[in-house]
Amino acid sequence: MTSHTSPPPLYREEQRFRSLWLWLLVLLVVALNWWIFLQQIVLGKPAGNRPGPDWLVWVIWLLFGVGLPIFFYRLALVVEVHDDAVHVRFAPLVNRRIPAEEIQDVEATTYRPVREYGGWGVRGVSRRNVAYNVSGNRGVRLTLRDGSRVLIGSQQPEALATAIAATKKVANSPGVGNLDG
Repeated sequence: MTSHTSPPPLYREEQRFRSLWLWLLVLLVVALNWWIFLQQIVLGKPAGNRPGPDWLVWVIWLLFGVGLPIFFYRLALVVEVHDDAVHVRFAPLVNRRIPAEEIQDVEATTYRPVREYGGWGVRGVSRRNVAYNVSGNRGVRLTLRDGSRVLIGSQQPEALATAIAATKKVANSPGVGNLDG
């Protein structure tokens, strides 16, 4: 019995949300939900001036008191470059494959996440100009043949850009040499 295994990627990078301010905000929401849950469900004291029914407290607690921290802990931006495509996974939100033949230009760059894209995460002004980023202000900007642009945040933008440029179908890209940011 033989199993088919795909070749390893030319490049792989995994990034997670690790900024202190984001985790403080998440933990504040979690703590508030746990407090309400403990007050109303465990101690039997209605929480607030207009407490919700117990079933609603359970649902909100499960979503925000338990689910939210697990979601943010597991949320990761994984970028893989293969011979034929760039794979961007922002699990569980996005799983995008960009075929190498669709990539016209590759550029390692410094950008302004808040000003250009409204922050970090899966961001963009439109489907034709989207960013996948977790932190920092460095990344690789791809211009696709249809004119749309994709920015992929990276802690190693030059290595990522070089790997994308090395794919078989991007070798003649006009922007491949533009790796200085």
